[in-house]
Order: sequence, then C-alpha cells, then structure tokens
Amino acid sequence: MTKPDYRIRKNNLPVAAKIEDKARRNMKTIFVNRFFYPDHSATSQILSELAFRLAEKGHTIEIITSRLRYDDPGAQLPAFENIRNVKVHRVASTRFGRAWLPGRLFDYLSFYLSASWRLLRLTQSGDIVVAKTDPPMISLPASWVARTKAASLVNWLQDIFPEVAQALGIKGIPSFAYAVLLKLRNSTTRNARQNVVLGEVMAQHLRDQGVADNRITVIHNMAVGPAIEAIPREQASLRDSWGLKDKFVVCYSGNLGRAHDYDTMLDAARLLQKQANIVFLFIGGGANFSKLKQATDNEKLANIRFEPYQDIELLSQSLAVADAHLVSLRPELEGLIVPSKIYGIMAAGRATLFIGSSSGEIAGLLERCNAGETIAQGDAQALANKIRALAEDPGRCKTLGDNARSAYQDNYMTDSIMLRWEKVLFPAQTDN
Repeated sequence: MTKPDYRIRKNNLPVAAKIEDKARRNMKTIFVNRFFYPDHSATSQILSELAFRLAEKGHTIEIITSRLRYDDPGAQLPAFENIRNVKVHRVASTRFGRAWLPGRLFDYLSFYLSASWRLLRLTQSGDIVVAKTDPPMISLPASWVARTKAASLVNWLQDIFPEVAQALGIKGIPSFAYAVLLKLRNSTTRNARQNVVLGEVMAQHLRDQGVADNRITVIHNMAVGPAIEAIPREQASLRDSWGLKDKFVVCYSGNLGRAHDYDTMLDAARLLQKQANIVFLFIGGGANFSKLKQATDNEKLANIRFEPYQDIELLSQSLAVADAHLVSLRPELEGLIVPSKIYGIMAAGRATLFIGSSSGEIAGLLERCNAGETIAQGDAQALANKIRALAEDPGRCKTLGDNARSAYQDNYMTDSIMLRWEKVLFPAQTDN
C-alpha cells in the first residue's frame, strides 16, 4: 500500500517542487560584452537581439557592458537602464579608442577590471554567465567568477582569440605571449558548460584544441532587428533617394575591418569604371572603410558610393537597395570568424558574392543553397566578371536571391535560433 504524502502542498505542488520552481525563476542569465544597445556594432546588435527576445519569453536577463559606443568614442551612456525588461549595467572604462594600440589595451584592461567586479557582485549560485568575445579573453575573468559563485559558464565565440590576433599580425603582442594566451583560453573553453560557435569549421577548430564535442554547440547568428523582408528592388525606397534607381548595385553593408579584404573590391571597381550601369555601394564603417574611401577620393572613382550605418529599423530597406551583396573574409581567418552579415543578406533575398576561401563556412553555405558565388581573394578580374554577368542576367541574380531567402526560412529563422539558445541556456526547462 502506498504511503500518503503528508508534505505541505501549495497549488497542488509539493514543497520541494515549489522550492525548485522558485529557484528556477530567480535564476538569471548575465551576458558580458563591451557593447550593447543602442550601439550599432555587430556584436552589440546580435547580443541585443538575443537578450530582448529571451526577456520577452520571461527569462531574467542582465547585461554587463561599457558606457561607450563603438562608432562614437565620446558617447557617455547611462550607468544603468532597464530596456525592454533587460537590466543593463554599464561599467566605467577608459576611452582611448581603436586607433592607438596601447590605448586600446588600456580600454580592454579597464573593462576587464570593472566588468569583473560588477559580475562578482551580481552573480549568485545557479546563475548562468555568458561571456562573449569583446573584449578578447573576457572568458578568463568570467570563468573565475563562475567558479567562485557556483554559476555556469557559457562561452559565446563570435571570433577565436588569440588566433585571430596572430593571423592578423597585430603588433605589440610578443610571440611567446600567444602560447600563454592560448593555454589560458583553452582552459576556459574546455571547462565551460558549453561553447557556442557560429559554424562547423569553427567547431572543428575547438575540437582540435581539445574541447570535448559535447561542450560545443553550433548556433548561427540570427538576422537582427525587425523581421527582415525580401523587398523587391523596385520597391526599395532608398534606391530612389540615393540616386540608384536604374543601377545594378553591388553592396557591402556593415563593418569593413581588418579581417576583411577590400583591395579585391577596389580593383574590381577600377575594372568596371566604364560600366555606367554598375555601382559599388558601401554602407557602414570600420578600419578599412576609411582607407577605401580615401582611395576612392584620391582616384575619383565615380562608381563607388558611401553611406553611413543606417538605423536598425531601416535594415530591410538598406539591404534591399542591392541587387547583390559582397561578403569578405581573409582566408587565414577561416574557422576563427564567421561574417554574420550573411544571414541578413539571405533574409533580404539577395545574391552573395563572397571573397575568401572556397573551403570555408560561407563558401560552403552558398554552394549548398545555390545562393551566390565565391571568388578567391585578390582575383579582381573574376569578381568583375561575375558582377558583370549578374548585371546582364537579372533573372539569375533574382534566382540566387530567392534561393537565399528559402534557405534562410528553412534553416536560420529567428524562432529556430531562439529554440537552440534556450536548449543551451535552460536545458531543464526545454526538456520538459
């Protein structure tokens, strides 16, 4: 005969279950990244999108970030805000900016110290700490706090440091330091509850560094902002306002940084100068953006146009300006970085011309989906030829864009990405 359960019940749940339910509701997820909304940088937009959507689903989300904006070093954001039910803690840091390497290191160091202290104060037993990769190696203090506070660590690897710095040949880091940094980084990835990476090539890189397969999860970045629509080119209002109505527009949208080759694009534009119907449009900023603009001005290249970052609410319209989009990644960075702009391009239903390794993440995606072409870095003639061919065959260009949109809907829609994140962060809840 079964013994009766005399434990006190409330709402028909045993006390033990109520305690567990209360602990679950009190558990919070704390993301650490140097930039957050309203900043426009890529890591900020991707993090902001995930944080707001998790909060909408009822999860307790807090952010530790800086008071800076990537595109405006003089900005001074408030120390604390509650934005769409996300608690944002902005810590003080130096603001030397990106141009001077020692100053950037001071910016990183001051953020490490301020963010670590705030994280130590906020974190409680059972919490989840998610360390993103700006600044590099933020997983080190995050890992220490997680262990100290009996919290869980999840690394969200947008890029893999120190390998990226070594591949880019960044000055000021002694060669012996890379081995030390690599050992420290590997200690955080091997011991984290989970490491979220952006693709299979990046996942394999972690496996090669000794990270167990069951501690690696591939989650692609979602397209950010309001749902991106596949707007037909003739309905893209910015084409008219920017004087591009009758042009074949090849667009690079977003950060044009040190990881991205721009010489191939510039050389292709030189080769296509006499093609009056073809225009190269660059929207955004970054270290190589200003270099490209300077070269354009010096040579008076009339077929290259520049526009600043657009408000997130205009993303569908700005992506729709293009007939085809350019994406670039230096081959030596494959497996270390995945350009997240590809998902917005696919959502917008546009063809992609990728400049980089034919064996890399983006090249494989485009081949599987039949959504674009891959061109070797430095082969400006091939890029010019492919642009000319698409301009002369708008039907094929549209087919590539339609394929991209279909693949996005099948594999990279926000709902499916969110489900994967919830399984990583809250496995006990999603398994029920």
